[in-house]
Amino acid sequence: MSHDVRKWLVRVVVVGYLGALVGLPVGFLFDKALASGLHAFWLEVTKPDALAALRLSAEVAVVAVPVNTVVGIAAAVLLARRKFFGSRALTTLFDVPVAVSPIIIGVALVLAYSRIGWFGAWLTTHGVKILFSPVGIAMATMAVSLPYVLRSVLPVLEEVGRDQEQAARTLGAGGLRIFFQVTLPAIRWGVLYGVTLTIARTLGEFGAVLIVSGNISGRTQTLPIYIFDSWDQNYDFLGAFAGALVLATISIVALVILSTLRSRERKLHVDLA
Repeated sequence: MSHDVRKWLVRVVVVGYLGALVGLPVGFLFDKALASGLHAFWLEVTKPDALAALRLSAEVAVVAVPVNTVVGIAAAVLLARRKFFGSRALTTLFDVPVAVSPIIIGVALVLAYSRIGWFGAWLTTHGVKILFSPVGIAMATMAVSLPYVLRSVLPVLEEVGRDQEQAARTLGAGGLRIFFQVTLPAIRWGVLYGVTLTIARTLGEFGAVLIVSGNISGRTQTLPIYIFDSWDQNYDFLGAFAGALVLATISIVALVILSTLRSRERKLHVDLA
């Protein structure tokens, strides 16, 4: 078998595999969501419960994404630039949300913050409600989306090295100035990629949020839970398809924007070279 034949065979296998797992389901989703026309689709996505779910998902993302971005960048800088006892344990803790099921994270939050949990009784006494509230949903979402910025930024920091930072320090720059003018520009694409993954993970989280939210229509339903409820409980299949299409579109648009920005950045570097 010639090299060209093998190359095309590999391409066909990869494209076929992706088409079976991603392309066909997404195409089917678009077909079903728009089968009754744009007007019917619009009526479904503008229902009060659907809008409330979308609003809550957006509010949770507004909280979870910036917090996890700051924490992820700080942890990446710490792990890449400092060698200390417990660094391996810290890295492992960041990987826990990837290694375990989100449902386990949700159950752990319930055990910790319910009335029978370690902190629940004290919080209840002081009028702080975690479970079955937007606060608990935000905590669950932040827990499951925690590693993505760190895992996107840490390899970039290790590859970039410390030479430019040390040169800036030699010239008298302070820590904050070095970070914002030297370190951050060097890792910006890692940050953007991590933020994009975090947004997608935040908007699409289901398991952990289902456990801690209570699934109250119009109050503690995020968009994925609304989709599940429409499909499994209310048999509103068009509503489920429409909500899923909105969620998928947001994620796809975010990825396309990131890909476009990276392409322009590469073209700029080529032109300058």
